[in-house]
Amino acid sequence: MIAFMKIYQVDAFTNKRFAGNPAAVCILKEAADETWMQQLANEMNLSETAFLYKEGGLYKLRWFTPVEEVDLCGHATLASAHILWERGYEPENAPIQFDTKSGLLGAEKDGEWIEMDFPAQPPKEIPMPQTMFQALGIERGILYMGQNVSDYIVELDSEEVVRNMRPDFSLIARFPCRGLIVTSKSDEEGIDFVSRFFAPLFGINEDPVTGSAHSCLTPYWAKRLNKNDFFARQLSTRGGFLRLKLRTNRVKIGGQAITTMIGKLV
Repeated sequence: MIAFMKIYQVDAFTNKRFAGNPAAVCILKEAADETWMQQLANEMNLSETAFLYKEGGLYKLRWFTPVEEVDLCGHATLASAHILWERGYEPENAPIQFDTKSGLLGAEKDGEWIEMDFPAQPPKEIPMPQTMFQALGIERGILYMGQNVSDYIVELDSEEVVRNMRPDFSLIARFPCRGLIVTSKSDEEGIDFVSRFFAPLFGINEDPVTGSAHSCLTPYWAKRLNKNDFFARQLSTRGGFLRLKLRTNRVKIGGQAITTMIGKLV
């Protein structure tokens, strides 16, 4: 039985309602039962539901998809920080630290943006699975195939191919990874690279905007483009923008967020 819980819905990596990536944020007084959290995440049916409570000077933070807990999530962390400041849980300019399964993650306000501090998770090149072209629904254009601690990453030869590809989610779900990142250089002035992200094994065919994938994309493109600071766009239907900085073994992931719904469990 949860003594007290407020729940919010936030659109992350956007400053407009009904764009970016929606996440639920549940503010608890204390740790909750894992089964209950998974059931609530399934009920919310968003790509991620964040559960957090304060312990000492840190917030304990966990993330659940509709079907499984994950070790790292960017947009639900962004949404959590946004709510903590917007709703007065923390002073507006106070830095926030989250204690998670991926270690300590930070968040700071930067004007209208929130900048998160995540671990860099660069990929290593691997042989391409025989089914990759079929899984992506394309016939050409793969320039690179790699894998990091969580995901596969594929670079394609044009933004057009990334934008128009029609993946086979059943095949992607068979790959031994959390999800599949597909990326290319951007055709748009002021945007360095674009991406899409698919995680059907975790109940998310296509994620609208995936902060954690940019822990991989940022060091990858830093090596490819010989620079450390980027603007990126995720090419989902809802779409979203990210401001990225590689700093040694950390990635600064910047985004905006807007609250769309407030409620409580009854």
